[in-house]
Amino acid sequence: MLGRFLTPRAGGAPSRYDDPFSALHREINRVFEDMTRGFGTAVGMPAGWQPSVELSENTTSAKVTAELPGMDEKDVEVSLEQDLLTIKGEKKAESEREEEGVKISERSYGSFQRVITLPFAPDPDKVEARFEKGVLTITMPRPPEATPATRRIAIGKG
Repeated sequence: MLGRFLTPRAGGAPSRYDDPFSALHREINRVFEDMTRGFGTAVGMPAGWQPSVELSENTTSAKVTAELPGMDEKDVEVSLEQDLLTIKGEKKAESEREEEGVKISERSYGSFQRVITLPFAPDPDKVEARFEKGVLTITMPRPPEATPATRRIAIGKG
């Protein structure tokens, strides 16, 4: 397979794809990807799964939204340390079915952790978290000392 990469291309400069070591590297990556495809940490949850998280802020607060499909609020833990917000969770999936007189039972588990650096250190007593239809929303009021001061800068000539 690598022999075809050892001869130079006709009419042009060598490409990075002409390098036999690059070709070997790509082939090894492809083999490992094929081997690990389908090894999830939970049903419907691929290996290394991390929830989608969005951080938005304005002058009065910051809001973090995390998409946690198929999870309940009892499966999620939220903690705050200074300006670090941590969202941890564990997804457990169990299913039972019967096919052709055979009972099939599957169980799988997977956990995740996301640590988000916030633009300020909120007061933990004023942070609110809601969980609705698989979406976690955390609202954090901005402390008065963390309110960004906006100052107009004059632009001079030359």
